[in-house]
Amino acid sequence: MAEQTDKQAVFLTGGLMRHVVRMSLTTSVGLMAIFAVDFVDMIFISMLGNDALAAAVGYAGTLLFFTNAFNIGLSIAAGALVARELGAGRADQARNYASSVAVWGVICGLVVSALVLANVKFMLSLLGAEGEVLRLAARYVSIILPTMWVMAAAMTSMAVLRAHGDARRSMMATIYGGLVNAVLDPVLIFAVGLGLDGAAVASVLARITMLVATFLPALRVHRGFARPSPGQVVRDFGAVRGIAVPAILTNVATPLGNAIVVREIAQYGTDAVAGMAVIGRLLPVAFSVIFALSGAIGPIIGQNFGAGHFDRVRAAFRAGVQFTGIYVLLMAAVLFLLREPIADVFDAQGETRELIYLFCGPLALASFFNGVIFVTNASFNNLGHPVYSTWINWGRHTLGTWVFVMIGSHLGGASGVLLGQAFGGVLFAGIAWLLVGRVVSDLSRPVDAEPFSEQRRLHSLFGRRGW
Repeated sequence: MAEQTDKQAVFLTGGLMRHVVRMSLTTSVGLMAIFAVDFVDMIFISMLGNDALAAAVGYAGTLLFFTNAFNIGLSIAAGALVARELGAGRADQARNYASSVAVWGVICGLVVSALVLANVKFMLSLLGAEGEVLRLAARYVSIILPTMWVMAAAMTSMAVLRAHGDARRSMMATIYGGLVNAVLDPVLIFAVGLGLDGAAVASVLARITMLVATFLPALRVHRGFARPSPGQVVRDFGAVRGIAVPAILTNVATPLGNAIVVREIAQYGTDAVAGMAVIGRLLPVAFSVIFALSGAIGPIIGQNFGAGHFDRVRAAFRAGVQFTGIYVLLMAAVLFLLREPIADVFDAQGETRELIYLFCGPLALASFFNGVIFVTNASFNNLGHPVYSTWINWGRHTLGTWVFVMIGSHLGGASGVLLGQAFGGVLFAGIAWLLVGRVVSDLSRPVDAEPFSEQRRLHSLFGRRGW
């Protein structure tokens, strides 16, 4: 058993900064492939010459981000539970957890997508979409959303691969999906003449590709999944829920904050919404490494926590923050130098161009504070305090967004909206830092019988809601 544990728990030895850099960069390459395709999508859609199409993608993206928050939360649960069990030398239980999360992910994907599709126009109208933009956004969402369960299974498989330290195969799966999307986009949008529908169909086929490319290696190479049984899935529900529910709530907060921003910025016209849609595609391309950091550092912290290596847990957190600062400084400089050609690619004028320039300046630097929140959330989720992530994200995307967005809108119009959103991130990154300091200074070995017992009240509450 010891030999198997040493082989699988790869983060218990070696330089932590090296692990952080390798996992983050490898994971980010795959993310960048997907985000880059989304970026090219926006270019292709802009070439159709209808601003309503770009605005529709902006509204649809916000709603799809909301539904994907469920998938992200479940994948966080898979990664945290599997990594911790591997670190503690319990490979069989790691496989059971992986299978249980996958089953709950598929169920959740089917139920949530059905509920959203039944109310899609109402939800989009709440974001501010109306008329032709509302019709186009609803059609786009209706094509992609039925594959939510596919993405749930794919993201769970990616989390399992990363928990085993296999960031390369997780990366390749997203690259394969990106390639499928990139090849089919121009064919379906222009050659076949499907327009916006073509972009949606390409995304669906990319999701299916990612599922195949992640699940098979997780199963065959790492034996990462056990054969699921109803009894095992039910027995694991408590542990899965202990991380998944707070993580889902944490990630639901993000699209809620985005919805507040979209609704506020919509009053400044289609150009402002189109500018925000471009930023929404550009942000993850430029900062995919920071987006990847949360998922990359989680297995490192989780394995060492499971093994009781608390000094390495603390050092891993510090390495994550240091890496964030270095990367943001470098990327912000690149964006500032390229701000004019980036705006020219989209033929951006007026308000749209002004917002793109704003992003390529101070907003890019503010991404450091988002990175700090990502690292702290990963720490909370893997150290048995997922509810802290929930409070931080909900505070950041409600009070930390609405209040400062309103003030920014009053003082600076559309640009002030985005600056206000960034300021809220600065405030809550500081709060998160203080909280994680308390957690890592008082670590103790996780309890096997009920690893997240302090969340019992939260479990009880959401148990009545069928989670």
